[in-house]
Amino acid sequence: MADRRRQHLVVMAKPPLAGRVKTRLNREIGTAAAVWFYRHATARLLHRLSKDPRWTTQLAVNASPTARFSCWPTGVQRVSQGQGDLGQRMTHVVRSLPPGPVVIIGTDTPQLELADIAMAFHRLGRDDAVFGPAEDGGYWLIGLARRRPAVSLFDGVRWSTENALSDTIASLPTAFDISTTTTLLDVDTADDLQLLRSRHGVYRGGPWRSGR
Repeated sequence: MADRRRQHLVVMAKPPLAGRVKTRLNREIGTAAAVWFYRHATARLLHRLSKDPRWTTQLAVNASPTARFSCWPTGVQRVSQGQGDLGQRMTHVVRSLPPGPVVIIGTDTPQLELADIAMAFHRLGRDDAVFGPAEDGGYWLIGLARRRPAVSLFDGVRWSTENALSDTIASLPTAFDISTTTTLLDVDTADDLQLLRSRHGVYRGGPWRSGR
């Protein structure tokens, strides 16, 4: 089992501003509703995850260090995402953290449970990398044990496609032991949101347009 005091959970997030977040959802349910969902999903995740003593939680944002939003708890440490595509930004975050296993998630799976994160860290006690697959072919979680060096990460990954998971696995060293954990729904579209509401009973009272 990895040392719990050195387990790093990173939540990748964007400033919750109109036009910056949930762009596909925005087109289908409207800007105000999409931003409302993003703010609430982000707050839901951070408030629950940051209170767990089994790991330290960092919020990785591509925003000014002085930016403040109500869905970003003040007690959560913030780190910079750096520049580049998603892979380059995740690489920057991983390399900026102290030694120890790292689990990275986004904000598209507000239904995840603390047990899902705990299982990922448990797997990293044995494996070099762990993935939480998404139903659309991507992934909602990646974890790296960082016991062995990985010179290049995320090379050639086709982000925001059904190939993202398989491409990322292919980019890791062939000697890595890799496992997967719970498959979850990423909420990117109005249909995804409807599935989330029906499966988990959450966000039923949101400011949705009629028919959703």
